[in-house]
Amino acid sequence: MTTAHIVFLLGLVSLLVAMALRKNVMIPAVVATFATALAYDGNVANAVMAVFRATLTSGSALFEIFVVIAAVTSMLAAMRSIGADEMMVRPMSRWMINGRVAYVVLFVFTYLLSLFFWPTPALALIGAVLLPAAIKAGLPPLGAALALAISGQGMSIASDYVIGLAPSISASGAGVPADDIAGRALVISLIVGVVAAVLAWFLTVRRRMTGGAGTPGTGGGSGHPGSAAGGGARNPVPASAAPAEPTPERAVDVLEDELPGYDEGTRITGRPRLARRWAVGVPAAFAAVLVYMLLGRFTDLVPWSDGAGASLVGGTAMILMALVTVTARRQEALEFCATHFVDGLSYAFKAMGIILPVAGFVYMGIPDYSGAILGLEDSTGPAFLFDAVEGVQGFIPDNGLFVALSMLVIGMAMGLDGSGWAGLPLTGGLAAALAPQSGIDTATLAAIAQNGATWTGGGTLVIWSSLVVVAGFCKVSVTDMVRHLAVPVVTGLVVATLAAVVIW
Repeated sequence: MTTAHIVFLLGLVSLLVAMALRKNVMIPAVVATFATALAYDGNVANAVMAVFRATLTSGSALFEIFVVIAAVTSMLAAMRSIGADEMMVRPMSRWMINGRVAYVVLFVFTYLLSLFFWPTPALALIGAVLLPAAIKAGLPPLGAALALAISGQGMSIASDYVIGLAPSISASGAGVPADDIAGRALVISLIVGVVAAVLAWFLTVRRRMTGGAGTPGTGGGSGHPGSAAGGGARNPVPASAAPAEPTPERAVDVLEDELPGYDEGTRITGRPRLARRWAVGVPAAFAAVLVYMLLGRFTDLVPWSDGAGASLVGGTAMILMALVTVTARRQEALEFCATHFVDGLSYAFKAMGIILPVAGFVYMGIPDYSGAILGLEDSTGPAFLFDAVEGVQGFIPDNGLFVALSMLVIGMAMGLDGSGWAGLPLTGGLAAALAPQSGIDTATLAAIAQNGATWTGGGTLVIWSSLVVVAGFCKVSVTDMVRHLAVPVVTGLVVATLAAVVIW
């Protein structure tokens, strides 16, 4: 343990403190990067350059994330311009015959839609069509909000199985294939989601439907009454941008300001046949993508490589965006295709840009990246993170269950910043360092921490996360949502972690 190791560890502590205090972690990450580089070789100029190189290195490793977000968002903006997005989800509203069925339909359909389009764009579709139908069928607004949060903000994005960006971020620190983390994260997230959904139903939703806590069908008066309106925002919502008690109205305003495709002046009306075709064509195309991905991951029938899911989904989204725009705009297609993609890319950097300096600092502790960040001729640099863990291994019990639960707690602590993904490179690195002595493989530990971080900050357990957007849709109090989600989600996380130890 050198001075640089100690400074790096102090930097990690500063990040955790900032997250716990709901503060933006960019300044602590930049200062910690500079201080660690300075402590390493004592060269001030090189330490200044290390701050830039750290961000550049993380950007190179994670730029795929931004392009995929831009591609999917631009495709939805193109669909929204002709009304195909709402038409795509409208048939599901016919299944909502009562509150119980509406809860299940809303939960399942939100999960499936969020797997492909991510929670926020999916919420924009669901909030306009399915949510009013569910409430009309007798589901209390709070019950609808819990279903949306558990399935979309929690279960779907905790595994991110289809697009595969969360596993890729975790894998960048863990040094294992992203597909290995994705498979384990999927199983863990499903266990958490099912446990949380069932507990939320019995502890909250059913009681409110039967009049156990207020007037039936009104959500027990626990929020802001009214029908759903507006849209949602892709997690994360920066902690520094959210008030202590975010209001639903503000959440809807944030969505309409940030999510591309809400400009009424660019809408095309009077093309129902075209909208209907794309409302069927886009889901069919992504269903084919899913089938191909499953065949590639689990059989030898089609060629497949680790991490190919993001490229496949992103490429499909860009092609569909172009096709939708060409068929809808014709002579103006070239200009609108570019506009959609640039808007999507801008939105991606607003949503995920904070990850870059944080990941850059964490990468400084991993030998595969630290050499480039510190400007060393040898590409392999010091392993601050791994060395630090090795230094305290004597104090860590050689017990797989203890290590697994510790990774869950660490992941949940990382999620306190309200994003859920900023700390994934660190949890991946910790998983790789702790795996040898725990008897549990690195991918499993990384998947446990990824679920803890995402369920906490993605979010279902903190009011300064994108959970405020769900509250905005359903016109309920975000504080009430966290209060009713806490027991189901935490119980689900503990049960899933125990199951992971037994299974793997």
